[in-house]
Amino acid sequence: MALTKDFKKTVMARVERDPEFAKAMLDEAVMLFLNGEAETAKLILRDLVNATVGFEDLAISVDKPAKSVHRMLSSSGNPTMTNLAAIFAALKSAMKVEIHTHSVSIA
Repeated sequence: MALTKDFKKTVMARVERDPEFAKAMLDEAVMLFLNGEAETAKLILRDLVNATVGFEDLAISVDKPAKSVHRMLSSSGNPTMTNLAAIFAALKSAMKVEIHTHSVSIA
C-alpha cells in the first residue's frame, strides 16, 4: 500500500517539532536492520531523510546521485553496507546524535 502525502507531511511535521521522535525513528531503523528487517528499516530511513536532511543533501554527503540514494532506500533497494554506513553517518551528523551499541554475551 502506498503512503499518502498526508502521512509523509505528518511525519515531517512531527520530526520538525519533536527531535525525540526523529531520534526514535533512527533508533528503530537501526534496530530493524540489526534484527534482519531491512525492508521496513529502509522505509523508516526514507521518511527520516525526507523529514531531516532531504535526499539532495544526503546524496552530496554520501557522494552518490540522489536517484541512487532514493533507490537504495526503497522497499526493493539493496544498499551495500558501505552505503548504509554512509547514510547513517550523514543522518547522525545532521541530527547531532550518536548511536551507541551494547555488547551481548552468549551463555
